[in-house]
Amino acid sequence: MGQENNQILEQVNTCSAPSELKITDIRFTDIIGAPMNCTLMKIYTNQGIVGLGEVRDGASRTYASMLKSRLLGENPCNVDKLFRRIKQFGGVSRQAGGVCGVEIALWDLAGKAFGVPVYQLLGGKFRDKVRIYCDTDVEGKHTGKEMGEALKKRMEKGFTFLKMDLGLSLLHGEKGALNAPLGYLEETDALRRALSQAKTPEERRYWQNRCYDRQNIAHPFTWVHLTEKGFNILENYVREVREVIGYEIPLAIDHFGHIGVEDCIKLCRRIEKYNIAWAEDMIPWQYTDQYIRLSQSTTVPICTGEDIYLKEGFLPLLQSRGVSIIHPDLLSSGGILENKKIGDLAQEHGVAMAVHMAETPVTAYAAVHSVAATENFLVCENHSVDVPWWNDITLGTPKQIVEHGFIAVPDRPGLGVDDYNDEVIREHLHPDFPELWASTEMWDKEHSNDMLWS
Repeated sequence: MGQENNQILEQVNTCSAPSELKITDIRFTDIIGAPMNCTLMKIYTNQGIVGLGEVRDGASRTYASMLKSRLLGENPCNVDKLFRRIKQFGGVSRQAGGVCGVEIALWDLAGKAFGVPVYQLLGGKFRDKVRIYCDTDVEGKHTGKEMGEALKKRMEKGFTFLKMDLGLSLLHGEKGALNAPLGYLEETDALRRALSQAKTPEERRYWQNRCYDRQNIAHPFTWVHLTEKGFNILENYVREVREVIGYEIPLAIDHFGHIGVEDCIKLCRRIEKYNIAWAEDMIPWQYTDQYIRLSQSTTVPICTGEDIYLKEGFLPLLQSRGVSIIHPDLLSSGGILENKKIGDLAQEHGVAMAVHMAETPVTAYAAVHSVAATENFLVCENHSVDVPWWNDITLGTPKQIVEHGFIAVPDRPGLGVDDYNDEVIREHLHPDFPELWASTEMWDKEHSNDMLWS
């Protein structure tokens, strides 16, 4: 009889045995244009359940690959335990991408193993649908009226919250709009042209490094300032936008450029009358004292956070009242649970939370579950509204994921995503990684003594 039972059990799907679940493999695929370059992740198990994750846009799969040997053989349902093991290998901005991508995939596995949506494992939900805003770009030299018309089309699609860029790029070619050491702006333009014209990989690498050197100069040290003409142009741009879209809908602003806090204060004061929802990442997030100066000098709500790793990174800004809104990205902040903790921490300080998101539907749904369980959530970004194949990247998700400016919180197990759509992904593979879900066995035995103390 015992042998017969064993034979019967061999034919039974044992995916409902969470305590016996083990991680057996991790693999990756890189795609381009979604809208950024993204590294997709799958974590495989001994029961056939596959967890889906993703490394943050523009990051490296190495940040996740190096974690594989530290996860093999472990039960993915012990999400917090494993996160605490690997979080030392994350850092600010894209450096956190591997840790966060793994964390998302672990939650997907845990939800699928227990047969419940991830938000339920976080304590339940505060909302049934998540408000989405779409960051909107207009290519080339353009006017505020043209940006307003682009935003108006978003409103016609049902979006109830808008964001646009407002910065130095609008002042290129405008004589007398910027003040900088003579030759500095021309040198910057020359570097970009050299990169775009590079013909060999060696040339491209050289000019990429030179552009990085220039772009990596923090805001207080560029000594680029706006003139009165420059401020007039940017204020007029915002005025033209509002004349098209009206004043009732929230309008957030991003990508100001590398200018110092004094110019940020002047610009915010200029645009206060246009009912700005928030001014985002005006200066590097690390400069808490400058955020205090900025926030105390204007009535425009000040926002930052997409590059901050872990809740401890947000604490100085929250304690000092340097921001009115935090704006974490789940693939930099620490993942699904850590992002909820960050939201709860912000709520204790009277600060709202919006969420940055510029990746595939897998990360979009990870954000949806996290913010569904977070009370002080305001709105989540989707940077892929104009990518026609974005909705097709995943299987088991709605044909149109964002409907009338919202994503419905799914009640299906895990993230609510069945799998990646390999047929669509093949059409957009990164040329440097042409193999779909290639073996990662070279990372199986990577090891070091990871103790943080002796």
